[in-house]
Amino acid sequence: MTGFVLFNVAIMLILILVLFIMQRKHISFTKRVFTGLGIGVIYGFILQYFTEPDSEALLTTVDWFNLVGSGYVKFLQMIVMPLVFISILSAFTKLKLTNNIGKISSLILAILIGTTAVAAAVGITATFAFDLEAVQIEQGEAENVRGVELEEKYGTTVEGKTMPQQILELIPANPFLDLTGARPTSTISVVIFAAFLGFAYLGVRRKQPEQAELFAKIVEAFYSIIMRIVTLILRLTPYGILAIMTKTVATSDLDAIVKLGKFVVASYVALLVMFLIHLILLAIGGLSPIKYLKKAFPVLMFAFTSRSSAGALPMNIKTQKQMGVSDGIANFSGSFGLSIGQNGCAGIYPAMLAIMVAPTVGIDPFTPSFIATVIVVVAISSFGVAGVGGGATFAALLVLSALNLPVALAGLLISVEPLIDMGRTALNVSGSMTSGVLTSRITGDLDKEKYNSEAEALEADI
Repeated sequence: MTGFVLFNVAIMLILILVLFIMQRKHISFTKRVFTGLGIGVIYGFILQYFTEPDSEALLTTVDWFNLVGSGYVKFLQMIVMPLVFISILSAFTKLKLTNNIGKISSLILAILIGTTAVAAAVGITATFAFDLEAVQIEQGEAENVRGVELEEKYGTTVEGKTMPQQILELIPANPFLDLTGARPTSTISVVIFAAFLGFAYLGVRRKQPEQAELFAKIVEAFYSIIMRIVTLILRLTPYGILAIMTKTVATSDLDAIVKLGKFVVASYVALLVMFLIHLILLAIGGLSPIKYLKKAFPVLMFAFTSRSSAGALPMNIKTQKQMGVSDGIANFSGSFGLSIGQNGCAGIYPAMLAIMVAPTVGIDPFTPSFIATVIVVVAISSFGVAGVGGGATFAALLVLSALNLPVALAGLLISVEPLIDMGRTALNVSGSMTSGVLTSRITGDLDKEKYNSEAEALEADI
């Protein structure tokens, strides 16, 4: 077994070397990510063919692969809270017209929450169209174990709490604790704390401009350092994607994925429909969807492969600036989109799960009042969803708990979770960027000439 593991690790090291050589030859970031994705899938299928998904040899091999894959994810998690915190503060210091802050924030939040409600309706429609029910899914050992884990991990957080109590959880009683990411709702709590500091800065700027100017320079210095750290982490993306995809494919239960094929197809149909709705909203705003697609493609592909909305934040903000969105609005919409109104993770997925689970407790999911309740609960519960893997599960648990549905059934889809999460994350980021562009358009702040210009080299420094 040791020889088999060493052989597999040696191949992984060779593949990593190939990606490193591509980087040294200055091959574009997007091509390196796609290469990592492609050879990871191929290598994973090879391992799947020669070993069993639960064999000791494969599990030991994957454990070594995790040094790269899980290590990359941990680096992303490391930078999430500092990035969100400093991006919100930076948004306040960069806004030129302080009297527009309320209008800008309200518009961004309205678009994020509104599109999440629409996403919930799309998810419900897809569930009905494909006739999906939880009872159709076989509950194997992995699903049962996952269900127990979810109840143990999140039971005290969401189960048994009323909606007002869950909303109260978003308020940061100890912001320094939330900066560590200790709670499932830490992301939105950090946003709230940073917003308080931002409003305090605006008050000081009116009365003590010298101190405010010093603070703004400190924030800008920290922002530059944090963004540099993010760039260093992003350079690891092709290697992380290679290891993650190899592990995902090699350890996937292909039979289970085939059995859940209808749910996977329904999920991606819903995701594509919602993405088209983003493009329609842009077209209604008098903006070219084609121009949006061309400039958004690199960041959407990064989000798809990395499964991290938070990791995509720097590219998200930079892309919005290329579309003519101002610094302040880009930082606001990018940061808010990490924890509020994620169309994929907090909109489509929880709604589909609620409709599927409802019949197991004797509720008719076709009842208009139940459908309306699901949409409202999904929209409200979309606050506080984390931007790194696991956010969709937490959002689903919030919704199921609020509707008094069994939360353990959220573990039913564990075998296809990574596959669907890629599409959900890309949609989350698209929703965030769409909210920024539309807000700029509505407020008259959008540089249309820049929006309609040719795409720039987004990844020159990655």
